[in-house]
Amino acid sequence: MKIALPSRQNQVDEHFGHCEYFTVFTVNDNKEIILEETVASPTSCGCKSNVAQTLAEMGVTMMLAGNIGQGAVNVLNGCGIDVMRVVREM
Repeated sequence: MKIALPSRQNQVDEHFGHCEYFTVFTVNDNKEIILEETVASPTSCGCKSNVAQTLAEMGVTMMLAGNIGQGAVNVLNGCGIDVMRVVREM
């Protein structure tokens, strides 16, 4: 399984469309991370770019994100990527 997270400066970025890059984790059947990759974020809005297609071509099936608009969710879902909105408590 491959899971993507919006990232900035080696931390999870709270906003999908404003992230610096995406961190993609490959997880094995034992739920262990076996590979970490990065994908540059497009300069345009995430939902209007080809980032969903790029991630899908890499085999990403799950996006974990905090602030993400419904347009981006729809585009990701259309490429076969499920989205889980994650809210971080302070």
